[in-house]
Amino acid sequence: MKITSLPKPATAIALPTALLTAAVFAIATLAQAPQGPQQGPLPPGGGGRPPRSYPAPTNLKVLPKDLTGQQVHEIMEGWAGSLGVHCDTCHVADASNPMPNGRPRMKFEDDSKPEKQMARIMYTMAEDMKKNYIAKVAEMDKMDSPAAPLTCGTCHRGHLDPEAYVIPHDEGPRGPGAPPPAAGMPPMQH
Repeated sequence: MKITSLPKPATAIALPTALLTAAVFAIATLAQAPQGPQQGPLPPGGGGRPPRSYPAPTNLKVLPKDLTGQQVHEIMEGWAGSLGVHCDTCHVADASNPMPNGRPRMKFEDDSKPEKQMARIMYTMAEDMKKNYIAKVAEMDKMDSPAAPLTCGTCHRGHLDPEAYVIPHDEGPRGPGAPPPAAGMPPMQH
């Protein structure tokens, strides 16, 4: 139906209604459209918040001293995920200095927790293993592809203390499908 074919009072109602509908549609479309330049996917759980800035680290003893606060934060998130822990496992919480969300700020420069000392030892051990063992085995083995990366998660698998590996009884050290040991022969021992 054309607006011009409506009687004058109906036109007076139809036109503002059409404008109102168009305005609501335009607002709804704008509300759903991305605002500003897109920087790629949002970080998990980011909820569209702007990127957070991290202060420069002040107490690096085993990590490279030229890392930015963002780089250290990313490393720490990787370690925490590999160990299934949170920041306060290694860092002292300052209850007298709450963040806007009410949780205490961490005193990242504080070295008083033994867990922080252990993390430094474990990092040093992993770096030594990568350089002096894994790289040499990969070179000696003439591997076509690089060796699997060694991370905290390689051993910890999301637990603060690595769980002991138990060889499955049905496979044993020979692997699945291997013939049983010859009669009278003891099982393989390592």
